[in-house]
Amino acid sequence: MSKLDSPASSTAPLIEPSPQQKLAWGGVGMALVIGLAWLVMVLTKHMPTWTEGTWFGPIAKSVEFPVYAIVLGFAFNGILSLLGIRERLSAAFRTEFFIKIGLVLLGATVNINVILSAAAPAIIQGVLMIATVFLFTWWFAGVLGIENHLRALLASALSVCGVSAAVAAAGAVHAKKEQLAYTAGLVIVFALPSIFILPWLAGLMGLTAPVAGAWIGGNIDTTAAVTAAGAVAGEDVLDYAAIVKMTQNAMIGFVAVALSLYFTLRIDRDRNIDGTRAAKAGWGEVWQRFPKFVLGFIAASVLVSVLAAMFPIAADEGWLDSGIAAAKELQTLFFTLAFVSIGLEFKFGALREAGWKPVIVFLGGTIVNLIVGLFYAQLLFGWIFGSQFN
Repeated sequence: MSKLDSPASSTAPLIEPSPQQKLAWGGVGMALVIGLAWLVMVLTKHMPTWTEGTWFGPIAKSVEFPVYAIVLGFAFNGILSLLGIRERLSAAFRTEFFIKIGLVLLGATVNINVILSAAAPAIIQGVLMIATVFLFTWWFAGVLGIENHLRALLASALSVCGVSAAVAAAGAVHAKKEQLAYTAGLVIVFALPSIFILPWLAGLMGLTAPVAGAWIGGNIDTTAAVTAAGAVAGEDVLDYAAIVKMTQNAMIGFVAVALSLYFTLRIDRDRNIDGTRAAKAGWGEVWQRFPKFVLGFIAASVLVSVLAAMFPIAADEGWLDSGIAAAKELQTLFFTLAFVSIGLEFKFGALREAGWKPVIVFLGGTIVNLIVGLFYAQLLFGWIFGSQFN
């Protein structure tokens, strides 16, 4: 039995830290999060060079920042827990805050004009994929008896765009942080092998660049992993993969609104946002539950799209691209802070609580995603709209 779990410690009076102490610990925690984020950036940039010529060298070239961030977060989670100070620093582990800012910045990279002018099949595929995979995952998770809030996170992550969609869903349905961390971990674990397997399968099946790109962009759950897989498959494949993934990213808001309505008016109709019982759920409760950052995501996307349409010279001369690149850099920074925080605040007891069922659901959803994604990609980018890509 550990010292913390001993009877003596359980009966010892708890001393509430002073505001000054809380502020000091919060500062230390924030310094740790920022320091780990800096280390993630260093590893992402230099690890391929440092490991060149070793067995890890080829892998390091494709490992993206979320992997390093979550691994380091988990490692320091364990260290801080052994030292008995993790809870004191936890106020600085602001996963939700960091990732909401990152998602708003993500909106600045989603140019609606590009989607509407060059990717009509991507929009159709996005709607079909989200509907098919979400409904299957929701049904399968229900068959296995998984709790509704975790069902929503798993279905959103698989059908829309991974961690970002899971965060939006968590805000809409008010899922537990442990459920979000667990879902994020599954996304990363399943996305990593896809970076290499999908380009290999696309080449093996002889898929055209549009079909291969649509398949990769519609299946891999994180934008970073889609970019890596597209780069492995080739520049032409990457272009189509990016458009398809960007289209699905743009649909985060619609899924969040639908989930917010469904959980307020049906699943959680008897309890308020704070868990207390409600007399009757209404539209005010829907607004309380609705993740407001989605509005920022939409606003940023609309702003970039309007600027691109009104000032084409800015796009032609690269000014707009420079602004979008800056937004991407900031987005990466805040996502890095968020993923580090996910690892730091994760409670490993959540793994035992969730059990093996979510893994089975994620595996089943991934298989369905691969099969129907290939069918939709071939149908839309190969047969129906294929002539416009020649």
